[in-house]
Amino acid sequence: MLERAVTALKNGESIDLAAPLNILGEINLHLPALIPDDYLPDVHNRLILYKRITSADSREKLRDLQVEMIDRFGLLTDEIKNLFIIMEIKLRCLSFGIAKIDAGENGGYIDFTSNTAVNPMTIVGLVQNDYETFKLSGATRLTFSQFLPESQQRIQWISELVDQLGNTNADNAST
Repeated sequence: MLERAVTALKNGESIDLAAPLNILGEINLHLPALIPDDYLPDVHNRLILYKRITSADSREKLRDLQVEMIDRFGLLTDEIKNLFIIMEIKLRCLSFGIAKIDAGENGGYIDFTSNTAVNPMTIVGLVQNDYETFKLSGATRLTFSQFLPESQQRIQWISELVDQLGNTNADNAST
């Protein structure tokens, strides 16, 4: 948190002291995203890897960590693959000003920060073009109803939605 504040100040950005401190990029897709005990039994090494994964600030660093884990411990399990995919989505969310995504089997919501980089017309376009799926709930929440019972289906749908939201060209919201 301190590092983010210092970086913001160095970049001449203002800091909203009234905002919750650690809400950026929270992703909950209600699926297993972890390093299983049987993949890496040593708790200390697992914690170190979790820290390295959550500290990665680019897709390239995440890919390097995946390669390293395969080299050291063997092929990645589905739970580990989910963890890396969720972290990639989180990186995009941070750059777009998306505070939180919560998506389950039947839908969920996306919370935006007050200074999100997502074009409001993109959000409006989603709601207007697919009003049965998307609804606005307050000034900063987009809810969606979508049946996503399978983990990979949910990951793919959310990833595509985040990419669509990140496209700041409002004309693409209607396509």
